[in-house]
Amino acid sequence: MLDWFPNIDHLPIYVAQERGLFKEKGLEVEIISPSETADGLKLAASGNVDIAVSYEPQTIIATAAGLDVKVVGRLVEHPLTTLLFLKNDKIKTPKDLEGKKIGYTVPGLMDVMLKAFMSINGVKNYEAINVGFTIVPALVAGNVDAVMGPFKTYETVTMAHQNLEADYFELEKFGIPDYEELIFVCGAKTLGQKEKSIKGFIQAVEAATAYMREHPEAALKTYLAALPEADKRVETDAFQLTLPFYAAPGGSDVTAWQRFADFSLEHGLIEKPVKAADLIHNW
Repeated sequence: MLDWFPNIDHLPIYVAQERGLFKEKGLEVEIISPSETADGLKLAASGNVDIAVSYEPQTIIATAAGLDVKVVGRLVEHPLTTLLFLKNDKIKTPKDLEGKKIGYTVPGLMDVMLKAFMSINGVKNYEAINVGFTIVPALVAGNVDAVMGPFKTYETVTMAHQNLEADYFELEKFGIPDYEELIFVCGAKTLGQKEKSIKGFIQAVEAATAYMREHPEAALKTYLAALPEADKRVETDAFQLTLPFYAAPGGSDVTAWQRFADFSLEHGLIEKPVKAADLIHNW
């Protein structure tokens, strides 16, 4: 299960599917879009899906809340999430958000990330508003002054195609520790029962990512052929921006994950400690 509707972040999964890399591992893979962004994580934990795409912060929050999941692979290895706004003269630093209406995309994740961002950057007075994924309409209508959650590699492109100029604060440059934006998770029980298949899936995605780096144009063509309904202009431009962020082979950095988990506890994203070494399955 994906984390959202199919988009360029998921290109290596579709390349692995279309080029037969999953079949080479003896796997038959069904790619499903969620109704809500958090669905994949919950369904993976319960064993209703074998593997889900999720986010490092969301996974740490869910683990602290009692979900039994394991991180088994990486898709995008650095933050893409931003606090995004229409380019203007009124917002130049985070302090300029004082007294503003700030949207967020994913309840239970982006609202707590917003709270941490504002606290770290000394912004005390603001109104948080759930805009879901109506990001651009909310900004254009003036319902919010900025939104926590849009990707610097995607929403900026969709806005540019509407002749709107975006600006944003990159979280990792304003006090939020570096983290892995998109990861693969599965339920602990599923990993125990299907470890060989899970490993094969991750190896196939890593092989697809390697192919993408060697043949970016061919990989993009394969992805677009698999998703004919996609906006080719937007996806092509977004791909160029996303290319440097796709994960290199290898497992997650336990030390870096622990740093984010400790940050999450300090800033109230979670209420009890999470031990990263227990969460991450390195092959």
